[in-house]
Amino acid sequence: MKLMKHFISSDGAVDREQGWRSRRTDPSLPEVHRSVKIPHTSRTWFGTLRKLLAFSGPGYLIAVGYMDPGNWATDIAAGSQFYYALLSVVVISSLMAIFLQHLALKLGVATGRDLAQACRDHFHPVINYFLWIGCEIAIAACDLAEVIGSAIALNLLFGLPLIVGVCVTAGDVLLILYLQNKGFRLIEAFVLTLIGVIAVSFGIQIILSRPDLGALALGCLPSTEILHNPAMFYVAIGILGATVMPHNLYLHSSIAQTRNFERTSQGKRDAILFGTIDSSIALFFALFINAAILIVSAATFYTHGHHEVAEIEDAFKLLSPLLGVGVASTLFALALLASGQNSTLTGTLAGQVVMEGFLRLRLHPVLRRLITRLVAIIPAVIVTALLGEHGTAQLLILSQVILSLQLSFAVIPLVMFTSDKLKMGEFVNPLWIKITGWSLGIVIAALNAYLLWQTLVGVGAN
Repeated sequence: MKLMKHFISSDGAVDREQGWRSRRTDPSLPEVHRSVKIPHTSRTWFGTLRKLLAFSGPGYLIAVGYMDPGNWATDIAAGSQFYYALLSVVVISSLMAIFLQHLALKLGVATGRDLAQACRDHFHPVINYFLWIGCEIAIAACDLAEVIGSAIALNLLFGLPLIVGVCVTAGDVLLILYLQNKGFRLIEAFVLTLIGVIAVSFGIQIILSRPDLGALALGCLPSTEILHNPAMFYVAIGILGATVMPHNLYLHSSIAQTRNFERTSQGKRDAILFGTIDSSIALFFALFINAAILIVSAATFYTHGHHEVAEIEDAFKLLSPLLGVGVASTLFALALLASGQNSTLTGTLAGQVVMEGFLRLRLHPVLRRLITRLVAIIPAVIVTALLGEHGTAQLLILSQVILSLQLSFAVIPLVMFTSDKLKMGEFVNPLWIKITGWSLGIVIAALNAYLLWQTLVGVGAN
């Protein structure tokens, strides 16, 4: 702690009055910082709606991380094995996500720092180095899930070999660069369009699968059976671990600052309020998607006696025959492709935020994307070549375990910073949020430690 107190950043300035060890001089994502204009409107319902629409967008970029291909396997397995029993876990984990994203948004608006910058300006450089390395590994693991998911979708839709599909996904760097050059609003519109594709695809599949609404409603209520059934508990932990993405906390605290709101007390309050509404609505969309995957799996696979469906390819092959509708599998694969492409875009932005925030190092977007893509593509190609489809499924699960391990290292600093009155001023967390935040941090750390232990035991047993 003494080392931290005497740490002075490279800019030579110490901002102790606000609780930071260095004065922030570089904006987060400078090319889009304060680039979206916020209208100065009256307090009428129309003026309020205009302002809400101006703040809407970042939440949907965040929601993408909660419906990426890494979530699909756990949701499919949960539905096929345990019917609707784990729907309650999807609901609870989504509520946790809404809470944590609110804290990330509040940190960015109140302090003008994203989470990576806040860590850099608070912790000792050695601690920051390990936090940065861990976060980069987590982003690479998330990118790995997106590479595999997109490759599987291309294989299912067009018959491309998995290795070819993995390599094709590297080309999305050109799309991302184009969108970044055209403005942040276009990125948000593109993401929202793909979310719409996913939602429509699964909405149709829910109708086709004709779920038992009574059993579905009961599944939304927590059951003690989850704690007593080891297999069910393990899948439940997997859902929790795959839902809340650590890089989303870094990203949200940054893109909240793309809005050019007034830097007054009231301006910040409006930004936090409207930003929270935006992210909460968007995360309810993510809740719908994750619940829809589980519901379709339960109504289609579980009810027909297919209790061991856990791989995406198996789900694709069984959907149309079981539902009796040829387009069902195509809709499933199309949604998977949209999910993979959506997630890869936000993953690139998160990588930029983390690198700039921790290191003050800026790379050209193309170079940054190629680096993270190569880190993801190389292991994907090797495993696909050696083990085929089953190997990619295992690699997908491993990527979620890595993300789970990193989560606590993002959640704990986030709760710590937003609970510090010196740093947050009037926007500091009230007591009930402090208690809730620290409780969630402890629970997430414990559950993810258990998930890791179970995974290692399972690998050792095999």
